[in-house]
Amino acid sequence: MKQYEGMFILKPDLDKAGVDKILGLIQELVAKHKGAISETKEMGKNRLAYPIKKNKEGIYYRINFSIIPEAISAIKNNLVLNESILRMLIIKL
Repeated sequence: MKQYEGMFILKPDLDKAGVDKILGLIQELVAKHKGAISETKEMGKNRLAYPIKKNKEGIYYRINFSIIPEAISAIKNNLVLNESILRMLIIKL
């Protein structure tokens, strides 16, 4: 398994339950592909450099996890459909 880092920008108007739902979805997808999350860090609400989907702020999360490389595309395809995630980037460490 390889180590990856995902940076996720969520909609700023999400409440705690909404954020927990998104983080739970990410954890579920990683677990489904036999991966493990090593760290989840909230980076806080920050101003965006430019508006994304009419939002000027976003809630930033950094998630470190290990998973097989073949599962990354499936995770990306599943999360890109979620409207609560403004942007995401997953890189190999």
